Amino acid sequence: MKQLWKMLFPLLILLYLLGAVRPQVNPGVCRSPLGMSGGQILDEDIYATSQWSESTAAKYGRLDSEEGDGAWCPEIAREPETMKEFLQIDLHSLHFITLVGTQGRHAGGMGNEFAQTYKIKYSRDGSRWISWRNRQGKQVIEGNRNAYDIVLKDMEPPIIARFVRFMPVIDHSMNVCMRVELYGCEWLDGLVSYNAPVGQQMTLNGQFVFLNDSVYDGAMSNSMTEGLGQLTDGMSGLDDFTHSHVYNVWPGYDYVGWTNESFPNGFVEIMFEFDRTRNFTTMKVHCNNMFSRRVKTFQKVVCYFRSESDWEATPISFNPVMDDVNPSARFVTVSLQNHMASAIKCQYYFADIWMMFSEITFQSDTAMYNTTLPPIPPSISSQPGYLLSIPFSGDDPTHKVDDSNTRILIGCLVAIIFILVAIIVIILWRQVWQKMLEKVSRRMLDDELTASLSIQSETFTYNNNNNNTSSVSIEQESNSTYERIFPLGPDYQEPSRLVRKLPEFSQTSEDVASTSTASKSQPASAQDGVPHYAEADIVNLQGVTGGNTYAVPALTMDLLSGKDVAVEEFPRKLLTFKEKLGEGQFGEVHLCEAEGMQDFMDEDFSFDVIENQTVLVAVKMLRADANKNARNDFLKEIKIMSRLKDPNIIRLLAVCMSSDPLCMITEYMENGDLNQFLSRHEPEGMIALLSNAPTVSYSNLHHMVTQIASGMKYLSSLNFVHRDLATRNCLVGKNYTIKIADFGMSRNLYSGDYYRIQGRAVLPIRWMSWESILLGKFTTSSDVWAFGVTLWEMLTFCKEQPYSQLSDEQVIENTGEFFRDQRRQIYLPQPPMCPDPIYKVMLSCWNRNTKERPSFQEIHCTLMECKP
Repeated sequence: MKQLWKMLFPLLILLYLLGAVRPQVNPGVCRSPLGMSGGQILDEDIYATSQWSESTAAKYGRLDSEEGDGAWCPEIAREPETMKEFLQIDLHSLHFITLVGTQGRHAGGMGNEFAQTYKIKYSRDGSRWISWRNRQGKQVIEGNRNAYDIVLKDMEPPIIARFVRFMPVIDHSMNVCMRVELYGCEWLDGLVSYNAPVGQQMTLNGQFVFLNDSVYDGAMSNSMTEGLGQLTDGMSGLDDFTHSHVYNVWPGYDYVGWTNESFPNGFVEIMFEFDRTRNFTTMKVHCNNMFSRRVKTFQKVVCYFRSESDWEATPISFNPVMDDVNPSARFVTVSLQNHMASAIKCQYYFADIWMMFSEITFQSDTAMYNTTLPPIPPSISSQPGYLLSIPFSGDDPTHKVDDSNTRILIGCLVAIIFILVAIIVIILWRQVWQKMLEKVSRRMLDDELTASLSIQSETFTYNNNNNNTSSVSIEQESNSTYERIFPLGPDYQEPSRLVRKLPEFSQTSEDVASTSTASKSQPASAQDGVPHYAEADIVNLQGVTGGNTYAVPALTMDLLSGKDVAVEEFPRKLLTFKEKLGEGQFGEVHLCEAEGMQDFMDEDFSFDVIENQTVLVAVKMLRADANKNARNDFLKEIKIMSRLKDPNIIRLLAVCMSSDPLCMITEYMENGDLNQFLSRHEPEGMIALLSNAPTVSYSNLHHMVTQIASGMKYLSSLNFVHRDLATRNCLVGKNYTIKIADFGMSRNLYSGDYYRIQGRAVLPIRWMSWESILLGKFTTSSDVWAFGVTLWEMLTFCKEQPYSQLSDEQVIENTGEFFRDQRRQIYLPQPPMCPDPIYKVMLSCWNRNTKERPSFQEIHCTLMECKP
């Protein structure tokens, strides 16, 4: 126990310090139902102005529920007048609401009432009500078109509120009924308003850049008061402030900005009001730093604190490190030194002409405070002029929290509690997790599948240095060799314990295993033309990178094994090593120059190179100390690669087999991989002209996408599954020629693209389909999913990682939403330069049902039809 304490104590202290700093809210993740359908919101917290009858009262307005007469139905006045009816929900505390859902009244076929349009009002205190408007200023929301379908609408911008009202818009041509749900998460910042100077306007190359807070919901004149807006919408601005995450808006939309010419004191003052007195740890300010446009982060910030009615005399001051090298926007973290306050006033000093913020978030320790506001009777809260004045439970309104000794004592107690809880959790977690691992291991051993691989001998020929034909025989035992195939495969392991938290998965995985076992007595079957990784005999080649080149059906491998594979021996002395591209568990991949490679080309192989000119090649080298299985897999990979002959697939050119290390020589394109190629370029347009950056036109981008689809169509025709399709695994040649490769996994440059298990990068989860992560199924359909992500990468010019706003664990959680299929899954957004037909192709690739995803042949035909 003492050793455990010594080992864990520094970690626990770190966890405590980190635990006090919560990340800013992420609208892409904050999308959980808040309790109308699940019952967490109680009947007494739902209020309506009127109802047809007791059986259509407010408490029956729950999404996807058929209680009562099936919905809330307001009593509508017959004379034409503005609709005043509403359904009100009290969440009891501030919440960040990103999505709303509505439904009509079906009542088992007895009803047919729904709201075609509606509005939303919200309040943070029950007194001041705000009409929600979208980012274009529109209030009316499109509702339902029938009585039973659920319609989900994103709140753009999100709502920060305790009370929410749904107000159906009626034209008196039909009765309306509603069932509703709110989606989001608790607003942990506790911020109820910020007061700041109004954002200003910049003129840039004759173009107006509007840096105003366009979604601010408070009063606006010369200053903004008593409201929240873009500084709290969870959306961080881009590096280039003239661009935005939001489409069809003006330049500068994401930022609120000011020029020092309007502030003679040299600073911008912003005051933040909170729901109660809190113990603040840090403030994070997302700033633009495009210094080429005279925009920089703040030079200094001075913050004052108010715990009750008076401002403390002594402020804190912080000077961030100025960066004149990297123009990227960034979060600047300011320590607030555990000050107790209900309001904070900060003065941000200019470092250049302009200063721009897109997000300001606060982290506070709320463990010692009640986070729930007392309920307000609907009859009172709906009255005009109602003011929330009820004291918080457990708070003495006459008590002032200004004793420094008390603050220190409270901080120490909180730290001790956190440490003790963490110790208990970690000890219990280790014991439970060890038992789970033992149980899982036993179950997997009981359910494991065996794949018979009958390859008596494999022979391929090559030319030695004297150009005499020789042969190498790959001897294997005459009896069948068995490979264990687990539900998630031997190398693509279970990514996270989060998977086992999905109650649906535990049963499904057993079903898959039992189905696979039952199918062993029958010939290998295929879905969509390709056997499932967990359901059929698959030969997995452990390449030099530590990953699999392709998942090859054993049936196909048997067909290959009956043929001789002619691969010529290349003289090692003609290879000049340029750089190491990557390395893996069993070898390395090098970029080399090869002399005289033209003599080793097939007749059907076109190689655009001048005679006697060196050629760039990729050389996969197997370590001399590699085990027997790795050597055999290396020879099998040569056999497979020699069969792949397509203009959009990297070709095997030659081998070096006369001595160790064994080498295979493949093509390499002079422009490197597609990810790096696109990230160095910009789409044609104004930004490229201003930055003088190299460009790629949309037509050329489309040409490259079509080539990738063509190459994958060829692989799928052979029943080969790539399993790691991404821009990092596509190489670019002259005239935007694309060839699909396989060694992106081995490059340190892309280690962040893979989910690590026991120190090894093995799972490209951001490109993987939900069934590959959760069920271990790798098929052409899962390659189609990865193609959709690759297409998204290309149309964003590889400027960000897929699902960049989500952590690896959150990506895996999102696959669980695809599995459950309750319309809460998150899709990659449509890139700004992506036409609607192309985005439809992406969405079809991410279809939950594998059978409904298009084949690569269909994708290729669609892309050819969409050719610009």
